[in-house]
Amino acid sequence: MTRILTCTAAPTMLGLPQLIQNQRFGANSEIAQLSGSALTERLLKPIQRAEELGIDYLLVAQRWWGTAQEIEGSTYDCMAMTALYAAQTSRIRLITAIHPGFFLPGPIAKWGASMDRLTAGRWAINVTSGWHEAEFDMYGADWIEHDERYARSHEFIQVLRGAWKHEVFSFDGRFYQVQDLRMEPRPFSPALEVFQGGQSAAAMDMAAQHSDWMFLNGGPPEKIGRIIESVRQCTARTGRQVRFVLFGIPVCRATDAEAEAEIAAMVAAIDPSMHARRRPRVSGAHGMWAPSEDKLTQLDSNEGFASRLIGTPDTILRRMQDFHHLGIDCFLLPLHDKLFNREVLPALRDL
Repeated sequence: MTRILTCTAAPTMLGLPQLIQNQRFGANSEIAQLSGSALTERLLKPIQRAEELGIDYLLVAQRWWGTAQEIEGSTYDCMAMTALYAAQTSRIRLITAIHPGFFLPGPIAKWGASMDRLTAGRWAINVTSGWHEAEFDMYGADWIEHDERYARSHEFIQVLRGAWKHEVFSFDGRFYQVQDLRMEPRPFSPALEVFQGGQSAAAMDMAAQHSDWMFLNGGPPEKIGRIIESVRQCTARTGRQVRFVLFGIPVCRATDAEAEAEIAAMVAAIDPSMHARRRPRVSGAHGMWAPSEDKLTQLDSNEGFASRLIGTPDTILRRMQDFHHLGIDCFLLPLHDKLFNREVLPALRDL
């Protein structure tokens, strides 16, 4: 088995959805009021702490607009933030989320090659096909049907990889065309990692053909195992290997009973009207945020509590090992839980 890797999200978001009363996650709106050194210090401190904790990857999200109520809030620009973190870190690997509908692949290939050189191979891309229609509309990006968005992402990755691999590259697709593209310099790394999200059939097909990693929303082992098996059936036809990142929000306490009591109190505080308003916001996604009897899926925006990293350090470690045996090689984690950071993260590295 490979070593279990860890990832955390950059604190560039102005707010996370307040889906329950007195929610502890997402009080980040003050960064909207800061500028200059006060802002950069606020954005850098959690990342410096992540490096100290030995986190492997930093995901820099692209959320150009959000309410910070039913869905996440807006973020600072993903490309600007990646450049900031690249200049101020030395070990952690950076993953920049890029929506094909907002960018052309040729310029992103150029920017990515530069980031790869500047970081000596610490940069990767998360090609996110997108689901938030209002965001596309307000920025003038082309909103197309779900499977067509994935078809567009197919071509986006083909141009990226072609530009990075070949001295001269041409491509004539339905969505993108490049003619005699010369990437100078090409990347430092022989093969840059490509991440993606999504859990639909179209997402799985794209991963099997082009991507190295899939980000998965949280969920129990039965659900996650089914997704992994479906992707593996696709890769059996393409001969490629795809690895998986699972989102989980830890609630680590001295006893299992204490952790479960805290989760029960959170479930009791769910605002049902907020979830009713949220459903239309995520209608552009297929395969994610499906209605579930598990109330834990309603506690956060990407079902992280539903992974049930809940209990003592030993309980959580066993749970993470169970997911690892299913095929999860990396966990996307917030770093708010001090006991988890102190007891579980070091133990993960020693497994």
